[in-house]
Amino acid sequence: MRRSTEGDAPSEKRRLSLWRLLPIVIIAVGFIAFFASGLNDYASFGALKQYRQELAEWTQNNRLIAVSAYFATYFLAAALSVPGAVWLSLAGGFLFGTVEATVYVVSSATLGAVVIFLAARYALGDYLRAKAGPAMRKMEAGFRENALSYLLVLRLIPIFPFWLVNLVPAFLGVPLRTYVIATFFGIMPGAFVYCSVGNGLGAIIDAGREPDLGLVFEPQILVPIIGLAVLSLIPVVYKRYKKSPRD
Repeated sequence: MRRSTEGDAPSEKRRLSLWRLLPIVIIAVGFIAFFASGLNDYASFGALKQYRQELAEWTQNNRLIAVSAYFATYFLAAALSVPGAVWLSLAGGFLFGTVEATVYVVSSATLGAVVIFLAARYALGDYLRAKAGPAMRKMEAGFRENALSYLLVLRLIPIFPFWLVNLVPAFLGVPLRTYVIATFFGIMPGAFVYCSVGNGLGAIIDAGREPDLGLVFEPQILVPIIGLAVLSLIPVVYKRYKKSPRD
């Protein structure tokens, strides 16, 4: 009888159920509600331009509440994978200054990313790994061996959407600690750039211009970020060098 129970435990984990899918369902409902309520209209340059004076005055008079509200909003945006993070970063720089806003953005975005990472791993991680073939398991083993380096590169250079980089590590068995470290430090340079743009947003609007969102891809900014990504891959190269047969 005991043998049967022990044997059933792994298969139970691999089985999809509504209870296991509940976190993903909640996130999906939140995502749909974001658009259904029209909140996406406020995640834009037009809204920021229209309400900047009111936001600045309210933040000055209600500093603690403003910081808490901003942190919670960015956290929810990241956890629900809704668009508009760039405008939130610019708003943070405008309201709190470059350095302070970067701290709020990186911290709240990391927490939001952790929520969707854990939700995906709990709901689908075991099931997808059970269905994976040899090629997928080999890729998983290779990714996990150098997870910190690979995740840092994916975070530093936005080749793939933020939400996708949140999900894939959950299905490849990346440890939570590694995921948090890579996310926190990997998104920091980009967050700093956008918050610094937001810090000068008032002058940009007064001049009748729009913020340059492609600034992060300018050579003077992108090249150092790529340099950090290359440095992140040094442990991978070193491990392969140590493993390679030598005469």
